[in-house]
Amino acid sequence: MAHEVKIFSGRATRYLAENIALSFGTKLGEVQVTEFSDGEFTVSFEENLRGNDVYIVQSTFPPSENLMELLLMVDAAKRASARQITAVIPYFGYARQDRKDKPRVPITAKLIANLLTAAGVQRLITIDLHADQIQGFFDVPVDHLYASSIFLPYIKKLNLPNMVFASPDTGGTRRAASYAKAMDIGFVICYKQRSRANKVDSMSLIGDVRGKDVLLLDDIIDTGGTISKAAKIMIDNGAASVRGFCTHPILSGDAFQRIVDSAFTEVIVTDTIPLQHTSPKIKVLTTATLLADVIKRAHNYESISSLFNIK
Repeated sequence: MAHEVKIFSGRATRYLAENIALSFGTKLGEVQVTEFSDGEFTVSFEENLRGNDVYIVQSTFPPSENLMELLLMVDAAKRASARQITAVIPYFGYARQDRKDKPRVPITAKLIANLLTAAGVQRLITIDLHADQIQGFFDVPVDHLYASSIFLPYIKKLNLPNMVFASPDTGGTRRAASYAKAMDIGFVICYKQRSRANKVDSMSLIGDVRGKDVLLLDDIIDTGGTISKAAKIMIDNGAASVRGFCTHPILSGDAFQRIVDSAFTEVIVTDTIPLQHTSPKIKVLTTATLLADVIKRAHNYESISSLFNIK
């Protein structure tokens, strides 16, 4: 007996969930959120879930109410006798807190994993975790997808004559190397030093970009300081053009204006987080088709390993 798939969404990611449901071939399920005067809220599913495979779409970017709303929806689905509950978290918030980098601090990514599994999540689907090892924080299956399956076709269509991939920091070296291998071209790295979070003190380039069309890769743009500074360094070192590719456009504070005023020809992002502003310089590619495909394969017990491969 086939179990029906029902896709629901929190308020923060409804725009994406509607496109996922459309690509999957179903309608987005009805969820009601009731807010009380003190700011507390509750959720209720407005249709039967008993025996169904439930997929709840919600990115957990700030404010923290987005995470709380997801937890409430998972708990409600569990208590409504859903057969299986999968959290589809395109952007997994708090992923940058994946280790103790000094004494007396939390490992928040692990805490979030514990909260999700305690609430009743039986499977997680996400895109470009900030640190791959976060998968090990979960005791349930994690489908960790890569935005490369969205970015690479776009890059190939650019048909640039002299491309080179670049990482804005040493932490993204593996990502740049993977893209470079897939396209059989070279890559360069920026080395940065910070005195504190969100502030880059110095940056230097490792590699040659003279006359090259540079493709800067990152998983997150937060304040925009690092990637904008990296773009300027590329141009200062003779790059013909610089394009940015980022999975999760957090764009906090003045980040949007930094990108608009930067040396980038264009910056390509995905819709895991909604943009608060628009600009001709920033292009958004959707993850809806990719996520709908994963949901379909997971439901039908089909292999999704091809979607993990950068090629």
